[in-house]
Amino acid sequence: MARPARSFRQGTKPRLAVMKFASCDGCQLSILNMEDELLSLGTVLDIAYFPEASSRRLAGPYDITFVEGSISMPEDVQRLADIRQRTTWLITIGACATAGGIQALRNWADAEEWKRAIYPHPDYIRSLSTSTPISEHVKVDFEVWGCPIDKRQLLRVLTDIIGGVRPRLPHHSVCLECKRQRQVCVLVAKGEPCLGPVTQTGCGAICPGMARACYGCFGPAEGPVAAPGAPPNTHALAQQFHRSLGLIPVEVIRRFRGINGYLQPFREESHAWESTEDTHNQG
Repeated sequence: MARPARSFRQGTKPRLAVMKFASCDGCQLSILNMEDELLSLGTVLDIAYFPEASSRRLAGPYDITFVEGSISMPEDVQRLADIRQRTTWLITIGACATAGGIQALRNWADAEEWKRAIYPHPDYIRSLSTSTPISEHVKVDFEVWGCPIDKRQLLRVLTDIIGGVRPRLPHHSVCLECKRQRQVCVLVAKGEPCLGPVTQTGCGAICPGMARACYGCFGPAEGPVAAPGAPPNTHALAQQFHRSLGLIPVEVIRRFRGINGYLQPFREESHAWESTEDTHNQG
């Protein structure tokens, strides 16, 4: 049974805030794309801070805060701590906030060297050498994955919290969605290096539905039904890419170092292939 959510102040609408760190704003746009549902939510929520949608900016405290974006600037750390102190439910939305985003590619590189290669005056750039998810810095109450998030999942999370229950979202793989939609498997039928078997559902299997391989935008799925909460079998899929589809080690690494590459199952799999890549280069 779901654990009861913490209660809100009696006699008032729950206060909602939407905050942004390093990101493209796509997840905030997903909130705005809720349209009619957003109007209905406005009758039960007090939207206190959402610069993308309104000039109204109340200082808090907040009952629910959605945080988009990764921590990539020195000043972000203190700002995030302040937000955590002023909110009851802190919910991260999107791959940047939950996994560090595509900008987390810097975590495997020399960020200072990149600055020198890209900017004529790199000394003007103040950024951290890493891009990290919100959960590495403060306690997060719930995560909504995706790049961008799915507005139906966001609506479900909001209604669950307002209704006083712990939010729950599905964690099974994209493959199950393909089966439900009677999609032809692009991994088996077309030999595409599809991450669907190890990627969490949420997108509605959009890419396989267009005969394209899934690239993992909703992050790692849970493992087998018999072992709930277990990580997905990324090793078996990586071996399939290499042995059956002919991907060389660096191509396998790149498949797992995408939008959600810094999440543990994908990160560990790409690390495991680095020594293989070194051996391949030496050969």
